[in-house]
Amino acid sequence: MTPNDDTPAAASPASAPTREARLDGLERSVDRLVQEVMRDRRSERRWRVFFRLAWFGLFLAVAYAIFVETRGPTAPAGPHTALVEIRGEIASESDANAEAIVSGLRSAFEDQGAQAVVLRINSPGGSPVQAGIVNDEIQRLKVKHGKKVYAVVEEVCASGAYYVAVAADEIFVDKASLVGSIGVLMDGFGFVGAMDKLGIERRLLTAGENKGMLDPFSPQNDRQVAYAQAMIDQIHQQFITVVRAGRGERLKESPDTFSGLFWNGEQAIELGLADRLGNLDYVAREVVQAEDIIDYTPRGNLAERLARRFGAGVGESIVLGLRQLAPMLR
Repeated sequence: MTPNDDTPAAASPASAPTREARLDGLERSVDRLVQEVMRDRRSERRWRVFFRLAWFGLFLAVAYAIFVETRGPTAPAGPHTALVEIRGEIASESDANAEAIVSGLRSAFEDQGAQAVVLRINSPGGSPVQAGIVNDEIQRLKVKHGKKVYAVVEEVCASGAYYVAVAADEIFVDKASLVGSIGVLMDGFGFVGAMDKLGIERRLLTAGENKGMLDPFSPQNDRQVAYAQAMIDQIHQQFITVVRAGRGERLKESPDTFSGLFWNGEQAIELGLADRLGNLDYVAREVVQAEDIIDYTPRGNLAERLARRFGAGVGESIVLGLRQLAPMLR
């Protein structure tokens, strides 16, 4: 029987893949897919381990910075010049607080290898109480240990910083340093006129007639202003006494000396507020004659610095939160 022309021709065994060949090709494809998936998984696992280690290392670094304290000499203490730095505002909540400075001074004086102590100062001043504590301690340590103290001024040594500097045996400055500002201030604002224009009424209740003294939202009271002026005049006189005791006959007094003015380094030397030009290296090499310098400045750690800077604000926030929460707990 002759086949019809429309009947499809049978496939040739040579041109059609066998079942075994198709299965073999499928197996190879699956194998390649599995290998690629495994490679991707291994790569992901390696990167995951890498990032975990990186985060762990970062955590350790942050923890070290927060909780590990760095202070005191960083090298074996042979004959050397001891350094204590005073930088920034002198205040109880700042890095340049009396407790930290005194701690560094005591370590420096007690080290047998320290030939002399240098105060490197770059500060606009600050609290007269904090400055007075440091000045008193320098005087005590000088007598106890019989070591010289030198102050080296960088950019600024004014007000409370100069209060500290005059405890030194000599004060060295740069010709462009700013020195002086021997005075005391108490500042504030008065909003009474603005409140009148805006129709704002101040309602202040006090127990004690002077409890609202110098309130910026109340009119000034002449008697209270006179009292405050007498108080800062007394503190100013304490400052003057300390400067005269520290500088002695070297001080060339004029009407401007204790007026709150400040001068550059060259002028300060002429007025007897400072002694010579010189920086830290010069003093260590030529004056102390111990070129090796070891820093005794207490640095603390990040946690302590954050606590000093933000502790008061955090405490206020906690108190406010507790006050808001208290009615809910009743």
